[in-house]
Amino acid sequence: MISSNLTDTIAAIATPAGESGIGIVRISGRDSIPIADGIFISKDNRKPSLFKTYTTHYGFIADPKENSKSGYIDEVILTIMRAPKSYTKEDVVEINCHGGIVALRRVLDLVLENGCRLAEPGEFTKRAFLNGRIDLAQAEAVLDIIRAKTDSALKISLEQLRGGLSKRINHIRIDLLDVLSLLEVNIDFPEEEIDSVNLQAIARKINNLDSRLKEILNTSKQGRILREGIHVVICGKPNVGKSSLLNALLDQERSIVTSIPGTTRDTIEEIIDIKGIPVRIVDTAGILEPRDLVEKKSVGRSRRYIDLADLVILLFDGNKKLSKEDEALIGKLKKKAVIAVINKIDLRQNIEKDKIAKKFKEIVDISAKKIRNINLLEDAIANLVYNGRVISSEPVVVSRLRQIESIREAEKLIAEAAKSLDNKLSLEFIAQDIKDALLYLDQLLGKKFSESLLDKIFSEFCIGK
Repeated sequence: MISSNLTDTIAAIATPAGESGIGIVRISGRDSIPIADGIFISKDNRKPSLFKTYTTHYGFIADPKENSKSGYIDEVILTIMRAPKSYTKEDVVEINCHGGIVALRRVLDLVLENGCRLAEPGEFTKRAFLNGRIDLAQAEAVLDIIRAKTDSALKISLEQLRGGLSKRINHIRIDLLDVLSLLEVNIDFPEEEIDSVNLQAIARKINNLDSRLKEILNTSKQGRILREGIHVVICGKPNVGKSSLLNALLDQERSIVTSIPGTTRDTIEEIIDIKGIPVRIVDTAGILEPRDLVEKKSVGRSRRYIDLADLVILLFDGNKKLSKEDEALIGKLKKKAVIAVINKIDLRQNIEKDKIAKKFKEIVDISAKKIRNINLLEDAIANLVYNGRVISSEPVVVSRLRQIESIREAEKLIAEAAKSLDNKLSLEFIAQDIKDALLYLDQLLGKKFSESLLDKIFSEFCIGK
């Protein structure tokens, strides 16, 4: 149960595994400081319980069962953060160790031996939510910050952590409650009928609330793209420059580039930032007629990537006329979102560009080898993703499916309330729609939640967060 978990003192390694300069063991709970008293030896021999909050102290972690320096485990910096002004609103101790896995593991084991239990995934952030420091939308933003792949994704996640989305939703909740109170007064005292002027005022408020929720929903497509990114596949016949294009987009030599057709025998996948969009880009094998079992498997994998792609970059060799292989690829991509790219514009152009223009609206001329017009291709990708719109400067962007669905359901109910009011239906029906809309907004913020919902959300986190 949630309540019993909150009484435990928890600990975990809060930094990634591997060698590094610093590694952190984080402890949270009512026994954090007493545990630190038992295992930390400061330079001046003072106990952590005597330290002021938000102070750091040099010393050693030592096993209290050992009576000499042979029991020393690591040289550390210890930080004290007292409740309620900490990440979890509980007493928190962070031990900055050397970043080797052995030192970190030994310090963590010692902490666990002295009264902690190992934290569950996301439990520190879960406690921050349950203790009222952040709401559920802000808690989800913590994970989005950790997973952000671009500056734009980081920016919208940070704004959500600061409460941007929560404030807008809370303002809408307050206005919904005002409307509900007006409706319920009339329901409770039917002899005092609401006059037409007041009904019009209520209608205006409901319509305004509907518009405000729609404004937030309009950011959802952009938000999900910035958070999740898009899948882009580079395809084309052998030796048209697919690997060279991938390297040009990456600004490094990730793919092997030769003049030998079929050099890429398997898919190569990278994540890059294009105009703030996380793009998972795949360079596929260019062999259409496999010559052996290995090539057959690589072609099959390439076709699967193309089927799953959000966008396909179809590459042509501008130095050559369209071949049967080119035309076969054009035919296979009729139902996909495609940017046609004519490569090798640094050479004499022999390709029948007019034939390509009949099939695809978006055509970009580049030289992957000479790094020419790569910026135009990036612009085309961004414009296609955002339907030609400039990336919104709106700081509050909703991106998580759970949040989008809650807002969408609330908006539907408010729109239904407005329609019912126009049709002069019973105020009880209208009030119920408002109550149901409030419930969805409460679920978004975590004012109402189930333990299964929390388990689902926080299971995505790493153990140390």
